[in-house]
Amino acid sequence: MADVTVSQLAEVVGAPVERLLKQMSDAGLPHKKGDQPVSDAEKSALLAHLRRSKGGSSDAQVSVPADPEPKQVTLKRKTVSQMKVAGGGKNKIVNVEVRKKRTYVKEDAKAELESEAKKRREGERAKKDDNASVDQRRDKVRRDEDDARRKEGSRRKPDDNRGSRPGGRSDDNRSAPRSDDRRQAPRPGGAPGGAPGGAPGAVAPPPPPSDDERRRRRAPAKKKGGEPVDRKSEDGRRRKGRGRDDRNSRNKPLSRKPFKSKDLEQHGFTKPTAAVVREVAVPETITVGELANKMAVKAAEVIKYMFKLGTMVTINQVIDQDTAAVVVEEMGHKVKLVNADALEESLEDAVAADTGEEVSRAPVVTVMGHVDHGKTSLLDYIRKAKVQSGEAGGITQHIGAYHVTTDRGMITFLDTPGHAAFTAMRARGAKATDIVILVVAADDGVMPQTEEAVQHAKDAGVPLVVAVNKCDKESADPDRVKNELSAREVIPEDWGGDTQFVNVSAHSGQGIDELLESVLLQAELLELKAVAEGPAKGVVIESRLDKGRGPVASVLVQSGTLNRGDNVLVGQQYGRIRAMLDENGKPTDTAGPSIPVEILGLDGTPDAGDEMLAVQDERKAREIAMFRQGKFREVKLARQQAAKLENMFKDMGSDEKRTLKVVLKTDVRGSLEAITAALHEQGNDEVDVKVIFGGVGGITETDANLALASNAILVGFNVRADATSRRIVESEGLGLRYYSVIYDIIDDVKQALTGMLKAEFREQIVGTAEVRDVFRAPKIGAVAGCMVIEGIMFRNERIRVLREDVVIYEGELESLRRFKDDVGEVRTGYECGIGVKNYNDVKVGDKIEVYKSVEVERTL
Repeated sequence: MADVTVSQLAEVVGAPVERLLKQMSDAGLPHKKGDQPVSDAEKSALLAHLRRSKGGSSDAQVSVPADPEPKQVTLKRKTVSQMKVAGGGKNKIVNVEVRKKRTYVKEDAKAELESEAKKRREGERAKKDDNASVDQRRDKVRRDEDDARRKEGSRRKPDDNRGSRPGGRSDDNRSAPRSDDRRQAPRPGGAPGGAPGGAPGAVAPPPPPSDDERRRRRAPAKKKGGEPVDRKSEDGRRRKGRGRDDRNSRNKPLSRKPFKSKDLEQHGFTKPTAAVVREVAVPETITVGELANKMAVKAAEVIKYMFKLGTMVTINQVIDQDTAAVVVEEMGHKVKLVNADALEESLEDAVAADTGEEVSRAPVVTVMGHVDHGKTSLLDYIRKAKVQSGEAGGITQHIGAYHVTTDRGMITFLDTPGHAAFTAMRARGAKATDIVILVVAADDGVMPQTEEAVQHAKDAGVPLVVAVNKCDKESADPDRVKNELSAREVIPEDWGGDTQFVNVSAHSGQGIDELLESVLLQAELLELKAVAEGPAKGVVIESRLDKGRGPVASVLVQSGTLNRGDNVLVGQQYGRIRAMLDENGKPTDTAGPSIPVEILGLDGTPDAGDEMLAVQDERKAREIAMFRQGKFREVKLARQQAAKLENMFKDMGSDEKRTLKVVLKTDVRGSLEAITAALHEQGNDEVDVKVIFGGVGGITETDANLALASNAILVGFNVRADATSRRIVESEGLGLRYYSVIYDIIDDVKQALTGMLKAEFREQIVGTAEVRDVFRAPKIGAVAGCMVIEGIMFRNERIRVLREDVVIYEGELESLRRFKDDVGEVRTGYECGIGVKNYNDVKVGDKIEVYKSVEVERTL
């Protein structure tokens, strides 16, 4: 036979390579790898080792006989495969295990083995026949005994009747033989089958039992389980109930009932000696029925227990986590609180764990300003000048972002000339912008949208770089722009402030390079860094549903590297990136920090400002996306409640000064200034009012987005909201109020500030009782017999025990009684019995006073 490798030999034998190598090592063979050859001599040595070991290992796949010269060898093989089984509306995958066993016999030993097998089968058959014959003989003897007893009983009564006639004579004038004589053996010479002396009608007694029969009768019978059977008790049970009137039953054959053991009649369930304590996982919300199933009790018990606690619930009612925890603990089980945001926390931990070396990244810049001040022209000039010169960059109408490269570094621009998209992204918690370029026309000055852009940038905490456009015009006045912005707390650097002002011209290109250098200088001050390696993290700029390509999302990578084929989780959507396009619309495979790209492959269109994360496991991404979709309604409701005027104080810190933010729009400038001044006068050291934006005209979409992002309320004085802003107010649950009288605004704001003030509580003594005597009860403890000398004693209020007008104990009442009845209150001049909870050192002369905390209403 040709040499084979260890792997080939393992495949032939049907054993794993590692197991065969271990057996070869035990046999003393030098094989360590599966590709090493095995000769015939080494195979013989391995086989001899297996024969010597007699197959002692349970893992051995080759079993050999125990003798030194085996006549046969048995090989076992086990294979496992999988198959799909339809059922329950979906296919299930089950494992199918096939075991094979094959025996190889030597040619010269076949006849010998066959003869041994034949002898073994014949011996087993003979043994079965012997057992069967013994059982048949035993049954025959029992039937003979039953027949003899039945015949003896049938003839005993006629003999007794003949012997009891008057005169003591029988019908044939002969004396009848006694039963004792009939039981004796027949005398010699007697007629066969007759009575002694040849008396007609007599039945011959049965022959005497043999010696074997006597030994068998003396030996106690046994059941299948080996327990001896009491023959007397069996015969007694068999003859029980056969009275004189039951004449027909004498000729019936006796029936043997099967013997049953008392142990078999007992069930196998054993009542536990102690209560079973379970660990119950309690989520943030759970129904009563689900809680009962987790504790393995009936829902009626949980409902009954909650009734005792004073809560009326049904089986399908949802209870909170704290209530469920109390019920579980009181019913004797352990509580395991489950955080509903565990998936989000695990995702955050996974993202936080992927940290690497941080490198400098390009700044992300958004251009904002008033209409017709040159925002679009400025962006177009930067794009044409930088892209057509061949340095880098590009722009498309779809992606809404591009980046340019200068001598000092790269800059990424977001193509959002207005501030609506900027606010919408910030309202969802996204901070995609590092620097804001505020474009102001030198011949027009500061306009309403300019003021809004300044307020948006300040509220987001983003630094400003002011580009004073149209400086090449004759009517341009850059100093006017500086004066107007200084009045709005935007101070130029040359005036001692921290804001850079650059005079530019989008028409001629004047000051463009200086503007880009200012942006890069501001970026250096910010020290913008990001991790370039690892899973990508970014933000959605915009998304759309393309007719031919499906959902398309424009994302800005903020850290890490995004690769084509990654599994991404974007807000409430997930998917695998099938294609990735750069800002020029060309396919790309990777994107680093501060690079905008388009991705295809999501299962839906995400919202602007949603966070994008690259994850390793697609199943985990799908699970988190489904969880977010389920929580979307609850989060939206919470945001709606937070934006309302009545609940504004809930989001304020307990130690911080609470501020009521207002977005104010009026009909004329004079009303705006008057209302703003009146609102700023409201408040004190704890609460105040801040008008984050005030303007003239109707309430627009921009105002609604600003109020949503800043957690403010909308106030309109003699103005109304347009259709777009009303949709935002209704969908997001913002607080919107219309007024026509200035005093109504002031009153409502003052009322809201009053509700934001911290509550004050004062103690009020409502009753005092004097201890006249002390009684000792064995189960209750000390009970004070008191006389109410002032006020009313309430059972459900807190108490103090005073001794010589000094407080010695504070607690609560355990019982309040009048005579033998429990009462809720006892008035002045009446006696009562008071039991103080957890306190027994009450003495005669002590005073017990009842007090309660009263909230004091605060006003500004």
